[in-house]
Amino acid sequence: TPLAKAFSPKAAMSQLDEIKGLTDSLIDAVIDQGHCEFISSIAEPLPVTVFLQMFGLPVDRLAEFRDLVHEVLNPPPGVDPGPMILRKVADALTDDIAARRDNPQGDILSQLWALEVDGQPMTMDVMEDYAVLLFIAGLDTVINAMGFAVRHLAEHQDLQASLRADPSQIPDAVEEMLRRYSFVVPLRRVARDAELGGFQLKAGDNLMLHLASADLDQRKFDRPDEFDITRDLKSHVAFGGGPHRCVGMHLARIELHTLYRQLLSRLPMWRLDPEHPPTYHSGNVIAVDSLHIRWD
Repeated sequence: TPLAKAFSPKAAMSQLDEIKGLTDSLIDAVIDQGHCEFISSIAEPLPVTVFLQMFGLPVDRLAEFRDLVHEVLNPPPGVDPGPMILRKVADALTDDIAARRDNPQGDILSQLWALEVDGQPMTMDVMEDYAVLLFIAGLDTVINAMGFAVRHLAEHQDLQASLRADPSQIPDAVEEMLRRYSFVVPLRRVARDAELGGFQLKAGDNLMLHLASADLDQRKFDRPDEFDITRDLKSHVAFGGGPHRCVGMHLARIELHTLYRQLLSRLPMWRLDPEHPPTYHSGNVIAVDSLHIRWD
């Protein structure tokens, strides 16, 4: 796909030093206070800043884009915010997209302008669609992968201690965490009339696919509710599969590996703050809204 080159393993690895430096700076900002609200302090600004840097956008727009993330993650109850929010995200990026067409840089927007889609030159409409897709798909997903992981480690001190003692387990822990807490609920349209599990599906119906259920299927995973880094970790569908496999999975893994390593090596043992229980919501993404943690 046109996006595959921009998000190849090599391209993702080129971001490693910046991601590590950014992660350390976010930890620096909270480490001495002994507590933080993890989502707003680290999980949000990390991937949003990486997004800005990869798109060649000024980091001083961080607050603006974090506000957009909040609107995407927390739509008003009873309102379909989709078209309005997508237009708002596109509007926030339109000037920068046009600027890269006229004055290419080394960023992802410039790379996308140089590509053809189905043999045709890139257009402004398609560029906006790609930019919105990357914004929606690349931010709230990583934020929640980080949130569920840090919550799990807060609740399972033995696992946290084990990863501190042997960081070589971190890659497997990342994959098992993605399986155990898959959180994307994509929307798909029924192509033709069918029956599934006793339910009649009509062509044109919209379905929400609960990928988390697939990753907790006991026919595929023994003791699926248990966290076990010794299991086969290559078959989860947290990143989807086939032609719909997440194009940003290499970057997401680098962000997650880096977060685990830096938190575990720099923060003392953390735990949940009993005075501020985590909060959540669900929709197209099962999301951690707030996560207060403490350390000594």
